[in-house]
Amino acid sequence: MTTFATLADLTAAVGSELGTSAWHTITQEQVNLFAEATGDHQWIHVDPERAKDSPFGTTIAHGYLTLSLIPVLAKECYAVEGIAMALNYGSEKVRFPAPVPVGTAVRATAELVSADEVPGGLQALVRFTISSEESAKPHCVAETITRFYAA
Repeated sequence: MTTFATLADLTAAVGSELGTSAWHTITQEQVNLFAEATGDHQWIHVDPERAKDSPFGTTIAHGYLTLSLIPVLAKECYAVEGIAMALNYGSEKVRFPAPVPVGTAVRATAELVSADEVPGGLQALVRFTISSEESAKPHCVAETITRFYAA
């Protein structure tokens, strides 16, 4: 994990890897709760018995569930001190190259792609690659935009 004391320090890190999170195992309970929250009850996510006969042999996490892990994984990759607040400003280029079977442990690696001044702070574009030891392809690659406002 990388900790930046100032926004200037963050800006100086453009092009570098910020860190890698711990492993987080995706559970069926998480998938079921996500299905409840979003209304996406497709059987490949919530019916373990039926999913045994799928190409994956088990249920898989929703792609958007995988994407929604980024906030918790990001906190384990990097931190910026001395700010008043940080706001999620959006995402770019979100892809799900490989499904995440339930029971898989995933982690994220963060890379700072760009950092640009905005009124009152800095806008950072960070590429997160969520992967596991079970898949040669990443499960999610997304560029997130965060605005950090100076204290």
